[in-house]
Formats: sequence, structure tokens, C-alpha cells
Amino acid sequence: MDESTRRSAGSCSSDSPFPIPHSLRRGPQRIVCLTEEPTETLYLLGEQARIVGISGFTVRPAIARREKPKVSAFTSAKIDEILKLQPDFVIGFSDIQADIAAELIRRGVEVWISNHRSVDGILDYIRRLGALVGATDKATALADGFARGLDAIAQQAATLHRRPKVYFEEWDEPHITGIRWVAELVRIAGGDDIFPERAAESLARQRILEDPDEVVRIGPDIIIGSWCGKKFRPEKVAARPGWSAIPAVRDGELHEIKSPLILQPGPAALSDGLGALADIIHGWNERMLKRQET
Repeated sequence: MDESTRRSAGSCSSDSPFPIPHSLRRGPQRIVCLTEEPTETLYLLGEQARIVGISGFTVRPAIARREKPKVSAFTSAKIDEILKLQPDFVIGFSDIQADIAAELIRRGVEVWISNHRSVDGILDYIRRLGALVGATDKATALADGFARGLDAIAQQAATLHRRPKVYFEEWDEPHITGIRWVAELVRIAGGDDIFPERAAESLARQRILEDPDEVVRIGPDIIIGSWCGKKFRPEKVAARPGWSAIPAVRDGELHEIKSPLILQPGPAALSDGLGALADIIHGWNERMLKRQET
């Protein structure tokens, strides 16, 4: 086989000491993931060999922490360490990583900052990321599988006796309410987020609850805390002035969902995050019915 035939057949050049399989030659080959969701998505797509660096906050999948160097936090990054990895593509999320992205771009690195905030946005993100690495079919199948899971949970939620009012707290000092995809997942799981208008705001500072008495006035049935890497303290929530009158506090319906499960706009939120929400809401319905019987 001559050289031109070898190349047309998809084999690697004979002078390459590190041959790249044909299946990996489409799209970027050396990806740095500044947040967890691209890492988890690429592993689920079987494209983890492309990843050369990850966020230090990555916990999904667990093997990524053992296999990949950690080069960033969420609002900061080790720029020189990233450059040493010679990335041909860096993936981040939201305006919060704009400064990191700008510095990498000034250094000649191609950067993609996604900014999706909804459940549909997460599904589209999976498809787009798959397309970027030449895994369109696998990404479509993955996203479609998640969509079917969402539909199944919604169908189960339709059988609930009552939809609870849910207050989701993303941070405690100051109180920050849940972002859009969380509110949507609460609704899919069978509840109603008590601050849907705040959930539509993309920036955390726009979701600060300046008057905690709003929660008291609305009276949620369930309070869920996910304090973005900090342990949820239900006793501190219950001790807030006036909050003892809230049905959720009165009935002991204060729950935690770990932030990697629900606050990363990727596969975790659509799977384990949604599952945790459904468990809490279904459990509340069962306990509520028992309380009514007594």
C-alpha cells in the first residue's frame, strides 16, 4: 500500500510515534474542561481520551479525578498549567469564566463558553458537544435517552395526589434561589418552584432573596438546599426568624441535594439530580397523605 492509499484508508502516518486512531481524528484532540459537565459528557460518549485537563471540582465520573490533571477551579484557572498541556480546545461555562476565557484566547487557545440555563439547553449542549468531537450519533442517542427519562419522571409525577410548593436554595449567605434548569426539574418531578420569575434570571446576583419573609409568606411545603459545595444545615434554616411557621419547617421537610448532582448543567442534573428531586417529592406526598389520615 502506497502513502496516498494508506492515508485514504484512514491509517496513521508511518512516521508518527503516537498514532491517532481514525475514530479520534475528527474534532479537537486535546481538550481542557473548565467545569464538570463537559468532562462527564465526554466520558459518557466514550470520548474521554481527548481530555487532557479538568476542573478541580470534578467528581463525575470519579475516574476522571484519577486520570486527568486538575487545572482550574470555577472562577480561576492555572493558565500556565493549561498551556503546558497544549490544548487545542478549552470548554467552560457562563459569564463567570469570561476572564479565564479571555486570557486563554489572548494566548492563542480556542475556547468555547456555553451559556445554557434550561433543561432543553442541557440536551442541546450534549448534542453540540458530541458534534464537535465527531460523535453526533452517540450524542443524539444520549440526549434522546435523557429526554425519555424526563418524560418517564413527568408521567410518574402526574399520578401524585398533590404538587408541593418547593423552595430551592442555592446559597445561604445571601439567600440565592434556584436557577432555571433546577426550577424546570422541580416541575418535571412533580413540584412547583415558588420563585419561577427569579429562576428565569441567569445571574446569581439577580436571584438573591433580599426579603427572607417572602418565603414565610408563600409557605413552601418542601425546602431543598444545595449550597454549592458547602454542607446544607437544615437546623440553621429552621432557626431563621419567622421560618418556624413555614409548613416545610413545621413538618421537617428540609432536604439536601449535593451540588454536583443538581447545579452542574449537564448529565448529572438530568439523571441523579432529577431522581433525587423525585424521591423527595414522592416521599413528601406519601408522608402528607399519612398525616391527613391521622
